[in-house]
Amino acid sequence: MPELLTKKEQNELLKIARDTIVSYVTSGKVPVLETASKGLNLETGCFVTIKQKGQLRGCIGNFVSDKPLYKLVQEMAVSAATRDPRFYPMKAHDLADFELDISVLSPLEKASSVEEIQVGIHGIYIVKGSYRGVLLPQVATDYGWDRDEFLRHTCIKAGLPENAWQGDCEIFIFSALVFGEG
Repeated sequence: MPELLTKKEQNELLKIARDTIVSYVTSGKVPVLETASKGLNLETGCFVTIKQKGQLRGCIGNFVSDKPLYKLVQEMAVSAATRDPRFYPMKAHDLADFELDISVLSPLEKASSVEEIQVGIHGIYIVKGSYRGVLLPQVATDYGWDRDEFLRHTCIKAGLPENAWQGDCEIFIFSALVFGEG
């Protein structure tokens, strides 16, 4: 798990994500920022999740980063707002009512057995050929899933049969520091 961010840094990242989405949706521009904050300059993966009225509205992320966290958060915030293929790109009227969560990720680790997966602690990334699916740790908790259900839903998200995890898939696990506006 990356070095934990202070509450102040978490709030700063949430503000950066929100300001970036509002700026991009209204003007097409990403604000130019600089920060000396140690936590915000970590080079680690993250996901940005947007919800409206408690429902998913967009979620995009990257497992690795070669840029400071705050810049990756800006990039993923724009992508979650405008490039998640499950939703139409956010418009100005969508800006009146949305909430953000940010998940700062640990590095991926290949699971040698599904027994390693701890529901509520680990997220899952499944790979089989060109099929890939990821679910963040909080998804299993939010839906009350056990390990098998979590694996099945990750396979479905990857476009695989729900029991594909029992075959020759590669399964990776990761943990996340999850924080949000809600």
